Amino acid sequence: MGGSLAGLLAAHVLAGHADQVTVVERDSFPEGAQPRSGVPQGRHPHVLLEGGQTALESLLPGFLAELRAAGAPRVGMPSDMAQCQDGRWFRRLPATTHIYTGSRAQLEELVRRRVLANPVIGVVEGSDVVGLLGDASRVRGVRLRDRSGDSRGEERVLEADLVVDASGSGTKAPQWLTAIGAEAPHEETIDTGLAYASRIYRGKPGALDGDTLGYYVYPSPAQVHAGGALPLEDGSHLVIVSGLRGDEPPTGDDAFVAYAKKLPHPLLHRWLDEAEPLTPPFGYRRTSNARRRYDLPGHRPAGFLATGDALCTFNPIYGQGMAVAAMSAVALRDVLADPRETPTTLRVQRAVLAASKQAWDISAGADRKMPGAVGTAVEGKPADRAADWYLARVQERYPSDPVVGRAFRSVLTLAAPVTTLFAPPVARAVLFQPAAPPLTEPPAAPEQPGA
Repeated sequence: MGGSLAGLLAAHVLAGHADQVTVVERDSFPEGAQPRSGVPQGRHPHVLLEGGQTALESLLPGFLAELRAAGAPRVGMPSDMAQCQDGRWFRRLPATTHIYTGSRAQLEELVRRRVLANPVIGVVEGSDVVGLLGDASRVRGVRLRDRSGDSRGEERVLEADLVVDASGSGTKAPQWLTAIGAEAPHEETIDTGLAYASRIYRGKPGALDGDTLGYYVYPSPAQVHAGGALPLEDGSHLVIVSGLRGDEPPTGDDAFVAYAKKLPHPLLHRWLDEAEPLTPPFGYRRTSNARRRYDLPGHRPAGFLATGDALCTFNPIYGQGMAVAAMSAVALRDVLADPRETPTTLRVQRAVLAASKQAWDISAGADRKMPGAVGTAVEGKPADRAADWYLARVQERYPSDPVVGRAFRSVLTLAAPVTTLFAPPVARAVLFQPAAPPLTEPPAAPEQPGA
């Protein structure tokens, strides 16, 4: 259920274990790299973190070469970006990780082309899933309603040995499970009320096309306004500004530019004043974190799995969603291929959820500290206090310290486990070395190796 990245990659994995895999998509897939209405945040910035790159290359060998050939910008961090958080500008040290910042539509189209070339995988487009077939012991398929054509509004059934919910954050699977006598999952939620608006611009020659590929100001409890400009595959930049509940960014032309004045430095606003807008601003407000705990005890049927945003949704401001979709598919592949264990529904579901744990800990851990955050998981756990003290010291040091910065970036990009932050060289720097005086102005160019 769902033909976005999570659904396509799950279908790709399952095609190695089934005679037929059917992707049910409520929309019609576009021709080429065009935004889809079924991806409501598709017009906003997306980044492919290193953990997601590794996962996608593992699933679709050669994919990163295709992405580069299509023109997706590969941005070195921290060398290629002017970045700021809590008033600290990052030293532009040699890159220790890279992110891809091209459009979501481009990346999804490349994945879709590769996945749907498999003859085992079929597609049903223009159809809503409106319920599950089966009972509390086993799901046996789905009920569909056509959304277009002569059969618009008609219902039909699609039987299946396994149903995978990849329908996104608006999933209705908990209600459908209840309707067949099963138990819905417990939901953990954290909502800061963050909202953002995005718009594509083309800057004047010489701006953001040399040593500096983009800008970004990150949000924090002390600095709730954020924004930046990220390069796209056609040489334009996708600009985003964000704020919290009650101070949402506007989508009017002049008001969008004026909102950038709320950032703690005029860099982005100055760039916008001289850049040419190519699209209207688009707003987005569904940014809460939600985790559905199908892995916990409960009366749930075999033959049903959830993945992607239908399982775990993150505040999009942290750029984790595409990476986690790919990492979840790798987890699905690996647990199905493990000869030591029978892949029961519960065992597979726990493996898929585990693939999203680090991203959840990062996103939820940051958002629960934001002013005005609400939800069932805002309070955290007693052990979080000690971790918060240590992580606060990490965050003070990582904009300027090469050792701490490398480790923290590897964790934030889902390329290394959180334990990386406690390796002896990192712990020594965090616990015993003073934080360097913050840079109060953005560095104009990358630092040379050994400088």
